[in-house]
Amino acid sequence: MILTGPAIASAVEAGEIVIEPYEADRVSTNAYDWRLGDRIQWHDGALDAAVSTPFTEVPLPPEGLVLQPHRLYLGVTHERTYSDRYAQMINGSHAIGGLGIWVHVSAPLGHVGHAIRWTLEIRVAQPVRVYPHMTFGKIIFLTTRGPLLSYQDVGRKYTVAGGIDISRLHEEFE
Repeated sequence: MILTGPAIASAVEAGEIVIEPYEADRVSTNAYDWRLGDRIQWHDGALDAAVSTPFTEVPLPPEGLVLQPHRLYLGVTHERTYSDRYAQMINGSHAIGGLGIWVHVSAPLGHVGHAIRWTLEIRVAQPVRVYPHMTFGKIIFLTTRGPLLSYQDVGRKYTVAGGIDISRLHEEFE
């Protein structure tokens, strides 16, 4: 079941959901409107799943940065989220989609116990300027069923992320 906006606000107040920074007016009917962070990465050239690939990271300037088609960008959310009770799901918003931006298509689930600033996979259909801290999407919170098992307790690769986290799939090849 998905939490409604009032339930999200109550869970934040009770400490069951952490959103940093939290702004009550960003809570909508059944989601929280998250923002793009202040830096972005990309890699020119081919990517190899078996190799750790260096990315170029730059700050997003206040005047914005024009993203180009045919390039994978990795961004980060402005907000850090955490819950040891609820699972999280992140997506882009209609407003972003209307600009031809696809965001976070492949990994929308934040497990119970995930304490992260979300790494975002970003693609654009045509050149588009983005700005730091602009509204970029929505995060929903889901109730779980059954005994709770925290993502942190199972020792996964992406347990705690404070910034842009490149793929660690190469670790499985080592």
